[in-house]
Amino acid sequence: MSNILIINGAKKFAHSNGQLNDTLTEVADGTLRDLGHDVRIVRADSDYDVKAEVQNFLWADVVIWQMPGWWMGAPWTVKKYIDDVFTEGHGTLYASDGRTRKDPSKKYGSGGLVQG
Repeated sequence: MSNILIINGAKKFAHSNGQLNDTLTEVADGTLRDLGHDVRIVRADSDYDVKAEVQNFLWADVVIWQMPGWWMGAPWTVKKYIDDVFTEGHGTLYASDGRTRKDPSKKYGSGGLVQG
């Protein structure tokens, strides 16, 4: 079966406790495990280990981003998580943005080292 990484983007804010995203993450975790998948979960609004998170992306076959939509975007904690993990993962998760003058057929976004 697949290795699945769930990024829980729940964020307590004002009147919202982030419980909906916590609940949806728990349901996904239980369902996926019952189906035989290996699951790891990280909460973006936590004191995560950046190096361990890079390893989680290398381990994962599938990444599920469970988060609220704040003004049609991700919460700032999810954006920070992405910045932290992918900055640390330079050279491991990706080498460049993919473009090169030597091969114009390579497009932006094709520089990833993790290929499925």
